[in-house]
Amino acid sequence: MPYRRSPHHRGIKRQRKVKILATLGPASRDKETIAKLLKAGADAFRVNMSHGDHDTHRETIANIRAVEKDLERPVAILCDLQGPKLRVGQFDGGKAFIRHGAHFTLDRDPAPGNDERVCLPHPELFGILQKGQRLLIDDGKLRLVVIRADNDAILCSAEVGGPISDRKGVNIPDAIVPVPALTEKDRRDLAFAVEQKADWIGLSFVQRPEDVAEARRLSGGQGAIMAKIEKPAAVESLDEIIELSDGIMVARGDLGVELLPEEVPPIQKHIIEKTRAQGKPVVVATQMLESMITSPSPTRAEVSDVANAVYDGADAVMLSAETAAGQWPVEAVTIMDRIAARVESDTTYRERIHLTHTPPDATSADALSEACAQIADTLTIEGIVVFTGSGGSARRVARERPAAPMLVLTPSQPTARRIALLWGAHAVVTRDIGSFEEMIAKGKRMALRHGFGAAGSRLVTLAGVPFGVPGSTNLLHIVTLTGNELDTPR
Repeated sequence: MPYRRSPHHRGIKRQRKVKILATLGPASRDKETIAKLLKAGADAFRVNMSHGDHDTHRETIANIRAVEKDLERPVAILCDLQGPKLRVGQFDGGKAFIRHGAHFTLDRDPAPGNDERVCLPHPELFGILQKGQRLLIDDGKLRLVVIRADNDAILCSAEVGGPISDRKGVNIPDAIVPVPALTEKDRRDLAFAVEQKADWIGLSFVQRPEDVAEARRLSGGQGAIMAKIEKPAAVESLDEIIELSDGIMVARGDLGVELLPEEVPPIQKHIIEKTRAQGKPVVVATQMLESMITSPSPTRAEVSDVANAVYDGADAVMLSAETAAGQWPVEAVTIMDRIAARVESDTTYRERIHLTHTPPDATSADALSEACAQIADTLTIEGIVVFTGSGGSARRVARERPAAPMLVLTPSQPTARRIALLWGAHAVVTRDIGSFEEMIAKGKRMALRHGFGAAGSRLVTLAGVPFGVPGSTNLLHIVTLTGNELDTPR
């Protein structure tokens, strides 16, 4: 089973540590299916702002919150912005054919295109492209190489030709494209996401650290920013982008278009390693169980792909069209849950996820977080109980990838929801504590209530004194459950 209950247990207690992010769409946004997806293993939901309107998204978000309340488990919502998608214009008759090796021109003439030319309705691209740079059209199915570019036309040679139709996407991997990461549509969608109290905001086509800073300024500090790495330029500025972001998504769709296919796996591992080292959640996305859009079972290669992301220590793995528009949304989550659980039960799993070195910063909070993981490795520990307001302590502990699961107790519902994408963390919203004695008593009660141990189980407790002060983590305590903590008055 993907979850278990104790006699006193509320909500859903996962046995695995990696999280599952499922995209909602026409096949899955009703309350009944959302509940099934959560019970099957989903921990968070992605709302793709590229499709649908605000009224539809508002209803989807309301459905998630209704099911969240019913199942008593904090659920993260990621509103994923479309980003500045570049597209060609329209063709006479809706389509054309670019011959292999032929010349083809992209220009500023709005007249319908043909086999020799088409409008490129992005004036900012003219004048910046240089001879030898590539333009990839329709997810790389067509590959053009620039012969000559000026302010009115870009003459190309078709390195790979083929059929083309209206509004196909254009990728320019060899240049930093002078377009903002947030279009006017994105700004409207971002305002909507903030209004809807989205926990995470996915920022598409990030090229430079300034893109992340702009999104944070516009969001007013509401919602955590997840930068999607899908441009080669972003890989070059990866450290700075991670530092300015709250989380990172390895968006392999466009990354796979703009890079050679064999370059993507090592870059994926590099992004995961860098993000984990900075103690921030990292999500692996795109085509993980792609065949399950139409098939009730995945390919063996897809299973290996999901397993590799789990072995690499990713915080979450994501499903896109598989759950949004596929024929088998619940089955896709169920199989992803089973793959992750099997990997985590492998005797080599602990060794593999610790191939990434995560040295602590010279702070008491980092030192204590590392100590939590060491204690969990040395003793038989049923759970690490973390008291936090902002979620910072939970992120520090998760960075160490401890052997024991983490019960995060927070008075903040937004913090609890955001943590739903954090490796190994089970968040519970509870009243704040005021004393050491109250901390120990509450930690024991909550551990029993949420399935973290029984009589005789040992727990590690992490908190900060004075209580309620952000950034004051300075206390680590080992406790043993008697099993009757729920029988005593609060």
